Amino acid sequence: MKSLVVFISMLLLLCFQCIYGLGSGESGTGVVPSPDRSPDGADLRSSVGTMVGTHFAMFHQGNTDKCAIVMNLSAVDRCAFVKTTQDCSMEDSFINYLKMTFCLLPPDLTPLTITLCIIWLLFLFIVLGLTASKFFCPNLSAISSTLRLTHNVAGVTFLALGNGAPDVFSATVAFSRPHTAGLAIGALFGAGIFVTTVVAGAVSLVKPFTVASRPFLRDVIFYMAAVFWTVVILYRGTISLGETLGYLGLYVVYVITVITSAYIYSHQKHSATRSSIQSSTHVPEFQSSESDDEAILISNSSIQEDYDSEYCPLLPYCESTSSILLSSLNPVDSRIWRRKSWRWRAIKILKMPLEVLLLLTVPVVDPDKEDRNWRRPLNCLHLITAPLVCVLTFRSGEYGMYRIEDQFPVWALTLLFGLFLSAIVFLTTTNNHPPPYHSLFSLLGFVVSAIWISAAALEVVSILHMLGVVFSLSNNLLGLTLLAWGNSIGDSFSDVTIARQGYPQMAISACFGGIIFNMLIGVGIGCLMQMFNNEPVVTFPHDWTGITLFPPTPQFEPAGLLTWVLAGSLGLSLVLSFILVPLRCFHMGRSHGIFLLLFYTVFLLVALLTEFGFIHT
Repeated sequence: MKSLVVFISMLLLLCFQCIYGLGSGESGTGVVPSPDRSPDGADLRSSVGTMVGTHFAMFHQGNTDKCAIVMNLSAVDRCAFVKTTQDCSMEDSFINYLKMTFCLLPPDLTPLTITLCIIWLLFLFIVLGLTASKFFCPNLSAISSTLRLTHNVAGVTFLALGNGAPDVFSATVAFSRPHTAGLAIGALFGAGIFVTTVVAGAVSLVKPFTVASRPFLRDVIFYMAAVFWTVVILYRGTISLGETLGYLGLYVVYVITVITSAYIYSHQKHSATRSSIQSSTHVPEFQSSESDDEAILISNSSIQEDYDSEYCPLLPYCESTSSILLSSLNPVDSRIWRRKSWRWRAIKILKMPLEVLLLLTVPVVDPDKEDRNWRRPLNCLHLITAPLVCVLTFRSGEYGMYRIEDQFPVWALTLLFGLFLSAIVFLTTTNNHPPPYHSLFSLLGFVVSAIWISAAALEVVSILHMLGVVFSLSNNLLGLTLLAWGNSIGDSFSDVTIARQGYPQMAISACFGGIIFNMLIGVGIGCLMQMFNNEPVVTFPHDWTGITLFPPTPQFEPAGLLTWVLAGSLGLSLVLSFILVPLRCFHMGRSHGIFLLLFYTVFLLVALLTEFGFIHT
């Protein structure tokens, strides 16, 4: 479903681009004649210099990315241009998609290369969703269970990170680069508008309900503060270290507020229950209702036990080590396979190679199972593969390929260390009982799955940057459409399903809690990464008594009209929710849901008209 949405949105953007190009008489991909360029393209450097000076004003809304003018060159000159232009180098990703687009195949086959990149983009969205749902979130849940965190603390910390992992990592990666920060702004603001209008409106249409007043107002106020802070930073075009840490500090304040309010509510509820019990004269009736609940729970548990016992062997059976390894690497459950449709089976077959790869490299601890998902041969194999994935994937393998004293590579040292550690664990454990330190595997799984998600998010941002250059689309538009929809559509269907099952308040809480986390953590961590990835600023005092080093201040591209359309629409939707929902006594009915859906439709239309120049200053 996520891939289908991204594919349809890509087609819509291409249609708008074609209509705009034909209507204005500028294709955006034509050749701009230059007197300095000879017919054979020998004087490319002089023509490029002329292009940069002549077409600097044509950059999208103040875009300072010099790579954006590559489509103004002839098809035969584009490959040399992306090879010699610093802004076209994608050093942080594994693949330079601009070089692949213009240099891999002849110029006549460039559309084929772009099509392959779009298919690869759809696959990367599947990687993000699958890694987050089946590996990242379960390990976070295991960590919170091991630390014995309350549901409130786990919900606004570990589980919020698990649910918003694709959004947070995509925003962090985009913010860490000056030329792709617009993607992060578009994705965060676009996802915020999408969730607060489309998802909230769909929940209201599916299951009209009365929202909890205090949590709703709390979440809206905190989110409005985060959006206002971001708008101020975009207006100034720069952010300091203190303001960056302020994002993280504001989220800490939000977590403390959630925990405190939950404690106060729980205390008041217990006090009210105690007083009602003391004043009530029908104590046996209260006890009978409680016993009924217990009877229901006992009956449900007995049904589950009967269901599980159906598949339990009559005689004790001890699996061999090889059979445990093979069954652990099988991503298909035969009982589920028989009940599913042929479409589900076809999609499952396509995803099986990816699932097997993730099963080979990411350990998963399940505290709900009796053996906590302990698979001795596979977990020992994880001690070899997981560290290798970390060193070969982090920063595009930069640290893994580093040679110690120019002789011994780091990945080989990591392999030897993993083999040694795996041998120790294999010789000191058994197949049937997990070791006392099995909980540490959840931490290892958390780290490895986070690195997988980060690597996939890095490639997604690089592909979107390439598509923006090729189709002359701004980073903001790509962020608010493809990146925002691709990261949010899965959670959106989950929230609507939860509402249809009778839990609309839980769905609304998940909507606002996730986007607050994504905004504050995504911007905060991303700006910190941009600061410390660059060279520090050296200041010399007047008396020359000491030298002070400061982290460089991140500079953002000048905000264009589309950015302010984004910010204004998000702020307006929050203000309307803050006013209209209390006026309706916190009841979210179908009329309110229709209003929210219409609001998003109007916003998307205005954003597209702004992007393609029909609305301008």
